[in-house]
Amino acid sequence: MGIPERRSMSGKLSNRVAVVTGSTDGIGFAIARRLAQDGAHVVVSSRKQQNVDRAVAILQTEGLSVTGTVCHVGKAEDREQLVATALEHCGGIDVLVCNAGVNPVVGSTLGSSEQVWDKILSVNVKAPALLLSQLLPHMEKRGGGSVILVSSIAAYTPSVELGAYNVSKTALLGLTKTLALELAMKGIRVNCLVPGMIKTNFSKMLHKDEVFWKRFKENQRLQRIGQPEDCVGLVSFLCSPEASYITGESIVVAGFSPRL
Repeated sequence: MGIPERRSMSGKLSNRVAVVTGSTDGIGFAIARRLAQDGAHVVVSSRKQQNVDRAVAILQTEGLSVTGTVCHVGKAEDREQLVATALEHCGGIDVLVCNAGVNPVVGSTLGSSEQVWDKILSVNVKAPALLLSQLLPHMEKRGGGSVILVSSIAAYTPSVELGAYNVSKTALLGLTKTLALELAMKGIRVNCLVPGMIKTNFSKMLHKDEVFWKRFKENQRLQRIGQPEDCVGLVSFLCSPEASYITGESIVVAGFSPRL
């Protein structure tokens, strides 16, 4: 069964097909909703079927053009299924948003086991590159596209509680630059969203920590935790023709930027 008819064919992303990983909750879900609201056909995904079904049902009830599939981005067979789903239901791929990420432990960098390192780097760094390599031929057939990698403010201002995770998110900044250079001649732009403290299930262990929250407020001035919706306008813009001359950029959405 194909994607249901949308409420409107208008929007700056009309007739685009967007694949969003880790998109049944939090930032990923908010991004999927906004891209669909702006006219894209969106393929949502996450590790659990029940979460995929729930997200698809919510968005389809809103009249948005979405489908979904289970995808653990660290598994090659799941990535293949994600690509197949997008092609089966949408006929091509124009946009990839790599939001899926893990942080299985809270602890120091040198205190992380080899198993923890392997899991974090596999999901947070390797998987986006491997998934893009699988999608690349299909994006080229469409004449180009846009890729958004989702890093974290931890890439610029690491927290001691997030050891190996900090490193993985810093690696995504480098991956953005490298891929932007490699894919420019193919008409594919690669940019990076760098969220700060956003209120999601993924971050709740931090924003409920009184010591962390006190330090957080001392380091930025908006004095609030961000919402997933704070990220979506930027992503939609970067995926649209309006950003056709922007690639290799990493943009902080954190209430304050530590960058010059």
